[in-house]
Amino acid sequence: MYEYIVGKLVDTSQNFAVVDVGGVGYKMITSQMTLNNVGIGDEVKFYAYLHVREDIFDIYGFSTKEERATFLMLISISGVGPKAALSILSVVTSQELAIAVAAGNSKVFTKASGVGPKMAGRIVLELKDKVQKEHLKGASCDLAAGVGVGALPGRSNILDAESALMVLGYNISDAQSAIGEVLESVENASEIDTETIIKEALRLMK
Repeated sequence: MYEYIVGKLVDTSQNFAVVDVGGVGYKMITSQMTLNNVGIGDEVKFYAYLHVREDIFDIYGFSTKEERATFLMLISISGVGPKAALSILSVVTSQELAIAVAAGNSKVFTKASGVGPKMAGRIVLELKDKVQKEHLKGASCDLAAGVGVGALPGRSNILDAESALMVLGYNISDAQSAIGEVLESVENASEIDTETIIKEALRLMK
């Protein structure tokens, strides 16, 4: 129903922000990461998600599309509700979360309040499973084009970078295309690590 809401930030609390749009105040539940990026009086743009369930009618807002996509991915996991998803996104960025999933590092998620080892492990397993299914459906692109096979980084680095971008909501085709551009643009692609591939690919996809 809502793609984004643009207005003046007039109030904040621990987990929500109030955005004034033409005299109407929208209460938007959000993460600490998003709140850290805005201040009272700022003109803000929050990417929105409307959560409707029985008598619940809440609007969630995020400062980036990536954070919203990660939130939606998290709440699609069995046993992970909006509260737990926001708790996670309040202690790690979307990019850090995506890298953790790609690397199979579930400990990152236990930093969040209310997230124990079992839930953290389930998050990693289910997100990796979703990404693997997308890899199977997606056509593999030739990342060696214009780079030279010998100059490519380890295949695991490329797959981890693809997985991380897909956790952030990008489809496999776009992820592979951006990674291919990154590898073609650097002087020595064989020395580039997963995190750098992800950061540079995200810069190209903005």
